[in-house]
Amino acid sequence: MFAVKRALKLNNNEATLMARHAGFRRVVFNFGLSLRTQMYSEGKFTDSKVINEVKKVLTNYVKKQPEFGWMNQLSSRVYQNALIDLKDAFSRYRSGSSGHPKFASRRSGQSFTVDSSNGKVLLNASKTIKIPTWGTFRLYEALECSFVSQTFTISKEGNRWFVSFCVDAERLPVQQPESSVGIDVGIKSFATLSNQQVFDAPKPLKASAKTKLAKLQRQASKQVKGSQNQRQTYDMISLLHARIARIRLDFLHKLTTYLAKSFKLIKIENLNVQGMMANHKLAGAISDLGFYEFQWQLDYKCQMYGASLVLVDQWFPSTKTCSNCGNKKDMPLSVRTFDCPACGRSLDRDFNASLNILNWEPSA
Repeated sequence: MFAVKRALKLNNNEATLMARHAGFRRVVFNFGLSLRTQMYSEGKFTDSKVINEVKKVLTNYVKKQPEFGWMNQLSSRVYQNALIDLKDAFSRYRSGSSGHPKFASRRSGQSFTVDSSNGKVLLNASKTIKIPTWGTFRLYEALECSFVSQTFTISKEGNRWFVSFCVDAERLPVQQPESSVGIDVGIKSFATLSNQQVFDAPKPLKASAKTKLAKLQRQASKQVKGSQNQRQTYDMISLLHARIARIRLDFLHKLTTYLAKSFKLIKIENLNVQGMMANHKLAGAISDLGFYEFQWQLDYKCQMYGASLVLVDQWFPSTKTCSNCGNKKDMPLSVRTFDCPACGRSLDRDFNASLNILNWEPSA
């Protein structure tokens, strides 16, 4: 199973329709969360039944009130899926995989889900997409082939709307020309490969933080809280963050696709990103580079293209070990060359680490 995501080419009326349904989803989710919290605290229903009772209250009482008559003009599939999202959020909370659900806000993102009540639908290869119960919309980039799907998520990033859907299929494995590679991930050079290739990542957040982003954030902090001017400034900040995210994702997608298609076996360190973020001097640079996203993308793309991904023990001293003789020495971050006192070999520290990662084998 893999996901397909495309940017929608909307006119003003279509964009307004999307925004109204995103607000509809947010209102339903927040109403449901408030009612669920109240009902559960009063002990009227068991945890397994409380969401069903929330749905009954919303359907039979809230939606019939005159001030909420606008709800009946919008898609019932958005309404149904908002409650499903609420139920799933509490399931994740009970399992311990996430925190307690929070109220949705416009600033935290605009999205909603629609689905076909008649089962899966066929999407033909074209520059348009037919979304169930909604109609046909134009795309900036055509679907390269036909797909079959049932559920569609519409989301806004910056000033653009996107549609994404899951396809229950697998890509055909490719024949990788290279056998294996070790990859050292770092801040100075994002990825150093054991075949001496080096990939430097763009640092869009670092560049923007010094210029326009910092100026807008200062401007918003001085404006009246909740005012129209502050909302406009936050919209500009959101647009800039969306551009930063697109630059980062474009680089990561291109790099991970290249690696998964080029090497049969890929070895990288199992990065403890949360631990690395605890270092306040490096946290900004690490978040700007997207280490976690890199590992996640590489994992699913290796499965997609038939490559093998090996995660090297995060405590393996790849940087401190000579790739030639195995001698170990301390390597402060400021030292960029590994000079081995035992065998005399001198290598770039990241290249030396990538060779050690390539040669790493799990202990018995």
